[in-house]
Amino acid sequence: MDMNSSVMLPIREVSKVTGVNPVTLRAWERRYGLIKPHRTSTGHRLYTEANVRQIQDILTWLGRGVAVGQVKHLINNPSNPKDATGSQSLRLIQHYSHALQQFDKVRLNQLFADNMLSLDKLELCKEVFEPLLTQLHKRWQGQFGSHIEEAFFHGWWHSTLSQCLQQANNALDDAPVLLASLSDQHCEADMWLLALMLSASGYRVEVIEWEVPASELSLLTDHEAPQALVLFSSQSLQLAQLRRHLPTLMTHLPGTLMIAGPAIRIHHQALHSLGLGLLEERATESHARLLDILGGRQ
Repeated sequence: MDMNSSVMLPIREVSKVTGVNPVTLRAWERRYGLIKPHRTSTGHRLYTEANVRQIQDILTWLGRGVAVGQVKHLINNPSNPKDATGSQSLRLIQHYSHALQQFDKVRLNQLFADNMLSLDKLELCKEVFEPLLTQLHKRWQGQFGSHIEEAFFHGWWHSTLSQCLQQANNALDDAPVLLASLSDQHCEADMWLLALMLSASGYRVEVIEWEVPASELSLLTDHEAPQALVLFSSQSLQLAQLRRHLPTLMTHLPGTLMIAGPAIRIHHQALHSLGLGLLEERATESHARLLDILGGRQ
């Protein structure tokens, strides 16, 4: 959304921009204290650009399966995702974003191939891909056409990064780092970003994307003997995972089981009490922590 910071929108316009109906916006304000629009002398609500961004953040957390009553704590304690700062990074993000809006897979492939050859891979992930994913997650909240754009991007992202991992893995024969999704998302884009960064750091990486009971992952680890098993979820975890499957898996993999992604913030206390190795919400920070733990080879 392009909007001058001094512009204030009435509730009907905010509803069009965000896809949230006025009744819900009022409830978020009155009942849950999630947003505080400006009030005119006649009592009409006016929303700033910051209000609109906050509404998009609320939608993001609700989309992750968080109950509306829990959202206030999460948005009041943000993880402050890193914005791109360099002019080249900003330009590349714009190029990827434009190609995606045009559903131009050829252009996306060209950009990715050129960037992976000419730029430092880890810097590319930190300065371009992670800010791009953050931007896209917000853009896909309630906008017409967001579902098809998200599906198109995830298909391309999954296919492209799978090929990168396979090519890199072919040159390695050591024990892998396993990444496994605990969410029902078709594609955990940030988990794949973490996988790409680990691969760029010299690790053989295997990804299990379909959600399975965490306890069943022990069947795989018995054969793979991984250096680490990193669970990932951008969503709220099912109670069965928290109460039954994760404790069972912990008995099989003491010291090598970790978790990353927004689920850490949603369930921090419960996950900490299980004794899981807690990484970070963001892929780039999880990568740095994991390298420290594993004695990264760069």
